[in-house]
Amino acid sequence: MVADKIVLAYSGGLDTSCILKWLINKGHPVVCYMANVGQTEDFEAAKAKALKLGASQVVIEDLREEFVENYVWPAVSYGLVYESRYLLGTALARPCISVGLINCLKASTYWTIKRSHCRMAPPVRATTRCASSWPATPCCPMSSLSVQIIAPWRQADFVAQFSGRRELLQFAADNDIPVPVTPKAPWSMDANIMHTSYESGVLEDPDQEPPAELYLMTRPASEAPEQACRLAISFEKGRPVLLELEDGRKLTTSLDILETLNEIGGQHGVGRIDIVENRFLGLKSRGVYETPGVTILHQAHLDLETFCLDREVYRVKQLLKDRLADYVYNGFWFSPEVQFTRKCLDLAAENVQGTVKLQVHKGAVTVLGRSSSKAPYNADLVSMDQLVGFGPQDATGFIKIQAIRLREHQRLTH
Repeated sequence: MVADKIVLAYSGGLDTSCILKWLINKGHPVVCYMANVGQTEDFEAAKAKALKLGASQVVIEDLREEFVENYVWPAVSYGLVYESRYLLGTALARPCISVGLINCLKASTYWTIKRSHCRMAPPVRATTRCASSWPATPCCPMSSLSVQIIAPWRQADFVAQFSGRRELLQFAADNDIPVPVTPKAPWSMDANIMHTSYESGVLEDPDQEPPAELYLMTRPASEAPEQACRLAISFEKGRPVLLELEDGRKLTTSLDILETLNEIGGQHGVGRIDIVENRFLGLKSRGVYETPGVTILHQAHLDLETFCLDREVYRVKQLLKDRLADYVYNGFWFSPEVQFTRKCLDLAAENVQGTVKLQVHKGAVTVLGRSSSKAPYNADLVSMDQLVGFGPQDATGFIKIQAIRLREHQRLTH
C-alpha cells in the first residue's frame, strides 16, 4: 500500500515536475527534496515552481562539500574509471543524494520515497542506493520505521499513462508545467560539480554527432587559448590537498580546488568523452560527458601513484579499482563488498603522497614532473652511469631463469 505522504527527489526537470503533478493529482501531499551537488541551477526558481505545482514543502540542502570530500576525492584516490573511460560523475552523486534524501525523510516523518528517473537500469541503481544507504545514515534503525521506496517508471499505472518523453511533454503542456526541452530536440542532462552528462533524444543514435551547443562545461580544444596553463597538485593519501597556480595562488579547500580545475579544464577543452557504455542490465547506452577538473586530477594521481606504489601493490590495486568502479556504477556504494574493497584501496593510498607538475593545453593534460618523499625510486639503482647494488652477472642469471619456460615452450611447439 502506498503511503499518503511522499518525499520526492526533485530536480525541477521534465520527469520530476511531471511526477510531482501526477502525485498531487492523485491526492498525495508531497515534500520535494533538492540536493545542491554543484549543478548550475536556480534553486529558488525550482522551489517556486514546485510550490506552484502544489508541493506542500521544498527542502534545499547544500551537499557540495559532502559530495566532493566523501565521494569525489575517494574516487580520485582509488582511480575509479568505469570501462576505462567514464569517471562516474553521476554514479558518485547518487549515493550522496540518497543519504540526504533519507535524512530528509526522517526529519519530515514522511515514510515513502518517490525516485524519478529515466527507465531501465537507472531506477534499479537509484532504488538500490536508497535501500542500502538507510542503515548507513544517522537515521533511526530500519526496524523502527516502515519505509517504502517507489520508482514511478516501474509502476504500472504510471507507465500506462507515460510510455516515454513525448507523453511527459504533452502532460507538461496540459498542466502548465514549464520544462527546458522541446519535442524537436530533447536530450536529458545531469549536472553536478564533478561533471555534466547528456543522453537520450538525438543522442540515442550512436552515430549522430552531438550538437555543438550541447556542451556547457568545456569549449572545443581547437578554440582553447594558445598559451598553456601550468599548475601543480599535491596529494596526501591519494587525495588532493593543494593546488598551486602560475599566478601564485595556493588553494587548499576541496571546493576551491575542484571549481578552479573545472574552469581551467573547461577553457582548454579537457574532459570531453562520447561513449557507449554497458548498463547494469547489460544493455548498451550512449552517453556524452564533460569532466574537466577530475580529468586533470585523474591524470595527476595516476602518475603519482605509479611513482609511489610498489609494483605488485599497484597491479593488485588495478584489479580492485576496476571491480569497485563496477560496484559504484551499479549502485552498491554502501554494500559490504564496496566497504571491503575501499579499505584495501585506502591501505594502498597511504603512500600516495607528493606533488605533480602539469601543463593543460588544447585538450591535453601533460605531466611535467613529480616529487614524493615516499616513492620507492632510487636513481642510483637505475642509473646508466654507475653500477650500484647489483652487477651484470646478476642480470645474466635473472635472464637465464626467466628464459627457461620460453625454451620449454619452443621445444614443445616446434
